[in-house]
Amino acid sequence: MKKTYAGACHCGAIRFEADVDIAAGTTKCNCTICAKSRLWSVDAGPGDLRLLQGADEMMDYRFKNEVAHHYFCRHCGIRPYQWVNLPATGRQYYNVSVACLEGLDIDELVAAPINYADGLHDNWDSIPAEVRHL
Repeated sequence: MKKTYAGACHCGAIRFEADVDIAAGTTKCNCTICAKSRLWSVDAGPGDLRLLQGADEMMDYRFKNEVAHHYFCRHCGIRPYQWVNLPATGRQYYNVSVACLEGLDIDELVAAPINYADGLHDNWDSIPAEVRHL
């Protein structure tokens, strides 16, 4: 069941609310940016994330992946969420960093299933051969 969480970057310049269902599962990806930043995320639909403050404090990093906007705070560097738009399928969603959600019950988080994505090989629906480092 969805629950509304407050969220923020490390310094608090970016604040948001997200309606997410932790129990439905979280995601870890092995693409270069997710693996290097150790992103552990939960999906939120297009209307399930509300930016409360900090629009002017966010930077958008896109690198080679034109479908994802990796927003990060220009002050502390934390990436609280990313916006993904998949034109081929019409799917749009946010990847919300579970580390940026305030009041998240750790027991609920570790009880939730973890989905792994092989983004490194653009094989998003497959589990990577190695996940221990994610």
